[in-house]
Amino acid sequence: MSLAGDLKTLYHLSLAPIRGKSHAERLGNFYGRQADAYDDFRKRLLPGRETLYRALPAPTGGRWLEMGGGTGANLEFLGERINAPAHIEIVDLCGPLLEVAKRRIAARGWKHVHATLADATTYDAEPFDVITFAFSLTMIPDWFAALERANALLKPGGTIGVVDFYVSRKHPDAGRVKHGWTTRHFWPSWFSRDNVFPNPDHLPFLQRRFATDFLEEGRGKVPYLPLVRVPYYVFVGRKGGSDG
Repeated sequence: MSLAGDLKTLYHLSLAPIRGKSHAERLGNFYGRQADAYDDFRKRLLPGRETLYRALPAPTGGRWLEMGGGTGANLEFLGERINAPAHIEIVDLCGPLLEVAKRRIAARGWKHVHATLADATTYDAEPFDVITFAFSLTMIPDWFAALERANALLKPGGTIGVVDFYVSRKHPDAGRVKHGWTTRHFWPSWFSRDNVFPNPDHLPFLQRRFATDFLEEGRGKVPYLPLVRVPYYVFVGRKGGSDG
């Protein structure tokens, strides 16, 4: 991507006002001005996605749901495994990003992949074998509702995968990474301008709601800030019995 394109994206991330009365309007206003450049910049800002999608099963003949799937770029981390599921649904509340997803679907010939404009907290469909949130949970105001909706839509024994920014609790559970005061306060403040909210409760909630199959905590690079590293996690879990 060109420097000019990066500067335009950075402007929208850092300086451009975000307008809208509803969450959907704010998403459209924010991403509508950078949708075409979204993937090029985010592939350097959003770590852990390849790790997540390689760790996930791609059930042959199964159903896969991308919650807040945006442009559909995350699915490319599946490689040839994208052809295993019979149905893949990309759900997002941002129309401009879904337009990019639809163009990607057509260009790749993914006839079993569909893009749907819907709210992750209320979306309803037949049960899924795999549900993913890739840097979308921090952008959903009612993230409890989104995860409970995912749990309701997930088949018993199904897999949930999440990768996102986060900060730890002041006193995290044993064995979990503990972030210092600066990290715990700086990143929520830095991201909040773009309505992204790293939360110390996301990961503990996931571990209590689902059986943990894989967990990785790390720090990723930030474009143009070589000494800065942002914390993120990769989580893969399973739904339990019929009641979750």
